[in-house]
Amino acid sequence: MARNEGRGGGERSGGGRRREGEGQREESELIEKLVSINRVAKVVKGGRRFGFAAVVVVGDGKGRAGYGTGKAREVPEAIRKATESAKRAMVRVPLREGRTIHHDVYGRYGAGKVVVRAAKAGTGIIAGGPMRAIFESLGLHDVVAKSVGSSNPHNMIKATFVALARISSPRSVASRRGKKIGDILGRREGEAAATA
Repeated sequence: MARNEGRGGGERSGGGRRREGEGQREESELIEKLVSINRVAKVVKGGRRFGFAAVVVVGDGKGRAGYGTGKAREVPEAIRKATESAKRAMVRVPLREGRTIHHDVYGRYGAGKVVVRAAKAGTGIIAGGPMRAIFESLGLHDVVAKSVGSSNPHNMIKATFVALARISSPRSVASRRGKKIGDILGRREGEAAATA
């Protein structure tokens, strides 16, 4: 028991030392979503020793999100570890108009397969549990997603992040090709007019 108290106290003093006002403001702005908590057992000589494994998704609501896992003997400590891990693993995702993604994407991790599609304004977030948590923390307002593989939250989350990593904005495509954004978008609109 004394060991846990020492850890908690050390963490608070360490957090206060680095970036006093800045760090606290940044942490308060983050959206934290607990996706799943799982009780795990280790069989030892005297019987079973129980622990908890947590999966947490963290985002700033402006296009950055990350996920993390944590294990501990008690639930709050497992959640704290998972949250710290998620903050370290945050990635930026380009958003269109700050509400949806630029194009449809497919992601796969292990047996987890997901399809994420852009949606028009007013659609809302149409997605299952773990994926919904990611989109809410990311700041997406209009998106349609479907999990077509494993329902394991770990694989669903990882597959979703694989899909989000494949999203490219018109600006990044233009810079890669050495063209202007107008050329990329104009060509798409011209092609649509020609086919119609």
